[in-house]
Amino acid sequence: MKITFLGTGTSQGVPVIACGCRVCTSANTKDNRLRSSIMVTGTIAGNIVVDTTPDFRYQMLRAKVKHLEAVLITHSHKDHIAGMDDIRAFNYFQQQSIDIYASEFSQEIIMREFAYAFAENKYPGIPEINLKTIDSDPFEVNGFTIMPVTVMHHKMPVLGFRFGDFTYITDANFISEEEKDKIRGSKVLVLNALRMEKHISHFTLGEAIALAQELDIPQVYFTHISHQLGLHDEVMAELPPGMALAYDGLEVELP
Repeated sequence: MKITFLGTGTSQGVPVIACGCRVCTSANTKDNRLRSSIMVTGTIAGNIVVDTTPDFRYQMLRAKVKHLEAVLITHSHKDHIAGMDDIRAFNYFQQQSIDIYASEFSQEIIMREFAYAFAENKYPGIPEINLKTIDSDPFEVNGFTIMPVTVMHHKMPVLGFRFGDFTYITDANFISEEEKDKIRGSKVLVLNALRMEKHISHFTLGEAIALAQELDIPQVYFTHISHQLGLHDEVMAELPPGMALAYDGLEVELP
């Protein structure tokens, strides 16, 4: 199983429009971050993308993705669903609709934002998607079992996902003990770490580090990073062993 980080930035990405800070003007490509998304690739599951960000089209081109089996949606904020229209390309080349796995609440937003895709009389060329309802129960994609992990993004439930020994969590600032138990035993954990300062709906870097240490995961990557966190290389130098900042294009392989 291979995990490709398609984007590791927060809702505005990095660089931020009109910002002249030292992170946004950095020459280090690891400081350039598209909106957060991953692709999980396996011999059974094929290519599964988590979230269709506003950068989805470019992310697919950059990663040279030629086939898409399914999309998983963590939640319905714009920076996680806005690129869904570009699924049309896969519809065309694969000659089939694409399964989108999302909670009932996220589906309501998707159907509102992309109403034309669900109209009774559909206009030619619209994205062809099959909405699949998921909740707290494990589900399968091409025979590959995925475990949802429910976390809180301020007052909004968000789904993380565990793929075997790999767990992906974004847009969270609270995880219950029951849901932590679903994460324990993972070999690799991805966790959001927005910035150093306290935030109403995201873990700070310090909070994310503390949670990762509590869960005792051997390898942890932080994502959903804002320009306020600091320069990639400087932050990396201060992280505990077994922890790292994810960056766009990073690939991680697990058995």
